[in-house]
Amino acid sequence: MLNVPPLPAPASSDTAVPAKSTPLDEAQKTATASSQGQQNLRNAQILEASLQVSLQTGNDSLALLYRTAVDAINQELAPELGPDAIQNAMGQDHSAQATAGRIVGLSTAMFDAYAARYPDKELAEVAQDFVELIRGGFEQGYQEAEDILNSLGVLGADSPVAAGIAQTYELVHKGYDDWLQAKLGALRGDAAPSAPADATPAVPGPATAT
Repeated sequence: MLNVPPLPAPASSDTAVPAKSTPLDEAQKTATASSQGQQNLRNAQILEASLQVSLQTGNDSLALLYRTAVDAINQELAPELGPDAIQNAMGQDHSAQATAGRIVGLSTAMFDAYAARYPDKELAEVAQDFVELIRGGFEQGYQEAEDILNSLGVLGADSPVAAGIAQTYELVHKGYDDWLQAKLGALRGDAAPSAPADATPAVPGPATAT
């Protein structure tokens, strides 16, 4: 009689094959274990949503910057004006100019509500405090967006993404500066200089031969 070796026992149905960990799972584990667990987990959640679209183009990256900036500005305004003082409007033009314009426009539109809480302070001082507050919120949101985009490796040299968010950063700060100067000028009663009625327009000089 032949000695037939016993067949191996079939794998038990109770033995589960461990699921392969995804990068997002690892990010969430790291986030919850760190000293800044809640903040990092929030970043991971933003990243999870952002991974549904391509971040290789500037527009999608500026959409992310817009989301994080407005969210951070909302946090700064929340103690004064309540949660979600600025509604996050997505699905729009996310060029640098449009993104900066919305960030500046939506945040500075909250000035009257903010100023109403300080009726005993000089409006010029209130305006300066307000811009400092929303500027700080924007800086926080910008840093969060930059950290996420850095982790995705899309901010390398000559990256259109890096150029786009850098241009947005400059335009937002310029927008805040321009808004504050205009507000302070209006409070002082400044008027734009106008030419005298009898002023003679300057005659252009002759073209210089080259």
